[in-house]
This record gives sequence, structure tokens and C-alpha cells, in this order.
Amino acid sequence: MAILSDYEEDQQHQQSSSSSLSSKKDIILAEKEADATAKKPEEEEEKEKQQKENKLVPNKDNGLDMENYSWGQSLQEVTVNVPVPQGTKSSLLLCDIKTNSLKVGLKGQPPIIDGELFKPVKVDDCIWSLEDKKMINILICKRDQSEWWKSLLKGDPEIDTQKAEPEPSKLSDLDSETRSAVEKMMFDQRQKQMGLPTSDEIQKEQLMKQFMAQNPNMKFPPGAKFM
Repeated sequence: MAILSDYEEDQQHQQSSSSSLSSKKDIILAEKEADATAKKPEEEEEKEKQQKENKLVPNKDNGLDMENYSWGQSLQEVTVNVPVPQGTKSSLLLCDIKTNSLKVGLKGQPPIIDGELFKPVKVDDCIWSLEDKKMINILICKRDQSEWWKSLLKGDPEIDTQKAEPEPSKLSDLDSETRSAVEKMMFDQRQKQMGLPTSDEIQKEQLMKQFMAQNPNMKFPPGAKFM
């Protein structure tokens, strides 16, 4: 019986040691998970900051001046200007506008522009012309006319769309639905720049206050919000 008791004590000691080691491992794993969870928002914030820093200030036409062409935009249209050698004839030009792509250049030569458009366009409403035999002018009609493009082609340098400015005189020309969307977007941009809540966030906050007032007996956690 004494031998059995010693064995049982040894087993209990091993189990205790194993349990203690397992608990330490659990604590270490929990700490690592907590650190990883805490780092995620920081990493995402840093990533967003980096992306914002990489975005460029738009030119006066709300686009960019590229090496071989320039582009600008309104909420409804995108304009592209492509210089070509003086005296170029329109018959020598290639301008292929598709729903999701654009290819421009001189026939028999590498294209000046060739890639996937930032957003789909209305092909039937797009036109191009040759001005003074030295400049290709392209007018592209956006399919979604309530959003700024960050670039002409996907993969190109992007502009900071928060710094894009619609012409005030043209807001009155928009239909009521588009004008409301534009005004909301402009309001939200100003709010974000000042670190204030957007229109959606304000609406959710008002709904939350209304719901809490209608249910005074319910307990809500601090900072409770409508999702």
C-alpha cells in the first residue's frame, strides 16, 4: 500500500506540474492573442495613413497630369487630353473606348493609353476628336455619376478624392437624386476633414437616442450605437 501511495503521489505531482505548465501556456497564448488583437487596429490605421499619404492632390480639373496625357473629371464625365505629333491625321489614330477599357495611340505604334478603366462607362455617349491636328480630346460618360474616380486606369497613381471639387454652378443642373447624393458626399467630406461624424453616423446616433428614450428601463452599454 505504501508503494501504491508513493506512486499515486508521484502521479498527482506530475498531473499538477502538467496542469500548471498547461495553464502557463494558456496564459502566454492568451497574451499573444490579446497583443495581436490590439495591434490589428494600429496596423489598419497605419495602412490607411500610408494609403492616404500616397494619394496625390488632383489638378485643377479634378484629375492628374500624367507623363503622356492628362485627365480631368466632373461627377458625370471624364475628359482625357493626349498630345500627338503636329500634323497628325485622324485616320492615323486609334481610340478604342469600351465599357471597362480604353486604348489610345497611333496606329502601328505602341499605345499611349492602354488599360482597364477605373469604373464602367456608357460607351454610346463617349466621343473623341482631334484638335488642331496635335491633341486627341476624349469625352467619357461615367455610368455611375455620383462618384469621383481615383484614377483614369486601374493601377495608375490615385488622387485624393476628398480634395476634388465640383463646379458649384453645375450642381443646379443635376437631377434631384444626384444633387442630393453630391451634397451628402460634400458634407461628409467636410465632416471627415474636421474629425466630425458623417451624415450616416449622425442619423444612427439620433436613432439610438430615440430608441433609448422610448425604452428607459433597458440598460445600454456605454457608447452603444446602431449598426
